[in-house]
Amino acid sequence: MNTPYILVLFYSRHGHTQRLAEFIAQGVESIGGVEARLRTVPAVAVQTEVSLPSIPLDGAPYASMDDLKHCIGLALGSPTRFGNMAAPMKHFIDGTSGLWINGELIGKPASVFTSTGSLHGGQETTLLSMIVPLMHHGMIWVGSPYSSPELMRTTSGGTPYGVTHVAGANSDRAIDDTEKQLAIAAGQHLAKIALKLL
Repeated sequence: MNTPYILVLFYSRHGHTQRLAEFIAQGVESIGGVEARLRTVPAVAVQTEVSLPSIPLDGAPYASMDDLKHCIGLALGSPTRFGNMAAPMKHFIDGTSGLWINGELIGKPASVFTSTGSLHGGQETTLLSMIVPLMHHGMIWVGSPYSSPELMRTTSGGTPYGVTHVAGANSDRAIDDTEKQLAIAAGQHLAKIALKLL
């Protein structure tokens, strides 16, 4: 029998959202009986004739609809773009209507995460923009509870809506220990809820 998995699906431009995804996956895999499956989405080109290889040259593989269909939970991450998810993630989500028609994601837990250039750079609105289509799929939103003490201490990323990171105006600020701990805790929390709902 295959081990149930949490799909940790992200798009990352400068590597910060990917790093959050890796910490969330670490949290998921610290819980027995479930594994993390890291996946990404391809960039969206302005010119439609430009195409990317079907398999990324490095990093996580591209997600498939089957990855999403068979997961027991989802952690969805994107950098912010004017307070919204990035176009590549939106493009992927817009292609999930087949799963929606068949109710494939109904009742599965989902969490969201993001990275922004500034503290007030649209973190919470980006998280909300990602959860909206997931609610249309019938998924159950799993936030970051205040049982994580770092949520009260953070001076950078971290919200009850989901995991966040402040990358700085030049995208050169590394994920700090508080943000890391919140990401790990979020993965653990999502995995525990997903297993309870099996």
